[in-house]
Amino acid sequence: MARRSSRREFLGYSALTAAGLWSGRRVWGSATRPANEKLGIAVVGVAGQGHWNLERLAETGEAIVALCDVDETRAADARTKFPDARFYPDFREMIDRRHKDIDAVLVATPDHTHAVATMAALKAGKHVYCEKPLTHSVWECRQVIETARKMKRTTQMGTQIHSHANYRRAVELVQTGAIGAVREVHVWCGSVWSGGERPRDTPPMPEGLHWDLWLGPAPERPYHPAYIRGNWRGWWDFGGGGHADMACHYMDLAHWALDLSRPLTVEAEGPPVHPESAPPRLTVRYEYPARGDKPPVKLTWCIGVARPDNFDPAKMPDWGAGVLFIGEKGMLIADYDRRQLLPEAQFAGFRPPAPFIPDSIGHHKEWVEACKHGGTTTCNFEYSGALVETVLLGNVAYRSGRKIEWDAARMKIPNAPEAEEWLRREYRKGWTLWGETVGRWGSEKVGKYERVNV
Repeated sequence: MARRSSRREFLGYSALTAAGLWSGRRVWGSATRPANEKLGIAVVGVAGQGHWNLERLAETGEAIVALCDVDETRAADARTKFPDARFYPDFREMIDRRHKDIDAVLVATPDHTHAVATMAALKAGKHVYCEKPLTHSVWECRQVIETARKMKRTTQMGTQIHSHANYRRAVELVQTGAIGAVREVHVWCGSVWSGGERPRDTPPMPEGLHWDLWLGPAPERPYHPAYIRGNWRGWWDFGGGGHADMACHYMDLAHWALDLSRPLTVEAEGPPVHPESAPPRLTVRYEYPARGDKPPVKLTWCIGVARPDNFDPAKMPDWGAGVLFIGEKGMLIADYDRRQLLPEAQFAGFRPPAPFIPDSIGHHKEWVEACKHGGTTTCNFEYSGALVETVLLGNVAYRSGRKIEWDAARMKIPNAPEAEEWLRREYRKGWTLWGETVGRWGSEKVGKYERVNV
């Protein structure tokens, strides 16, 4: 009930904001400030997606006070555009309690450093926006969720499509029963990220790249361009393949519309498991429990395919990515920009429900306003963390070669305890989850906080 309540609160807040009726005390990361003062934001990772995030933050009118990137050459453009912002190659130096002008931190690094940067910011009392997937491992995800809860910080995960109107209208169709009760969902995407064999050559390091910092908590290995500029997604040490990259975007719609959280079972199939590299294609089958009067759900996710091969091409639109809800009264197919009720003839003349989910003020603006005024966000770590855990369990099932039963409360796999090794990874010497503050790992108590049931 906690998650439903927080999302209702946000929807109410959105409506008030749109009407210009919201007022309230400012809630800052470091201290209480005058109402007219700008939020101080620091960004970790300022090239690529990070640069796009910077531009969105700049549009909010808040203050960009610090920048961090391990590649000083790629960071040059951001530093030119924000000359007043302090620059650091190491986020651990930037996220420091002494820097009172930093209220909030946006993390846009490769996946393997999401958790350490996010946890550092949370423990320093900062609000956090982190790109998807929230973490590299299931265990890290639970630690981040519980730390954000304990620190009472405002959080948002970078599944920006969640804030677009098309997803909201699709959710309304499902939740008003347009296609009846839904027990089956198919989700697919053609994206491919696979590293292949580890390179044997050792080309020279690009000028300005701090390779040791780029590796962060990942195992040490020589620099190679096969690992950087987005290629990191295809390597287990740094990413989770196309699955971890895209499932958070597309499965988000199913989780939102059907009020799904953590699954009961997860089963995956694909090419033979490679010790270094994520697979070019993967099928994951999730089973979710009933939720109140909503029936159990089976969700099948396919990555690296143009469309599921069990769809009748004569009856199904030829979409290269999408979400198909199969209901008792019909079907709904949706992607980022489109939605369509099927069969078309059956829904001729159908009148959609009046919109009841307020349009977003913007994914970044939503986070900024909640940091300053209080309230919550639609992709806060409570909601998005459960989604990320679910996605990452797909890779756990695949790498373990087992259909796993997930005991979410204890973070255990009772039918295949040997698969639990894939829930967590070892950090390179000198790196920790900044104290590993809360949570559980088997019977191990971690840190100074009490355990919190999820």
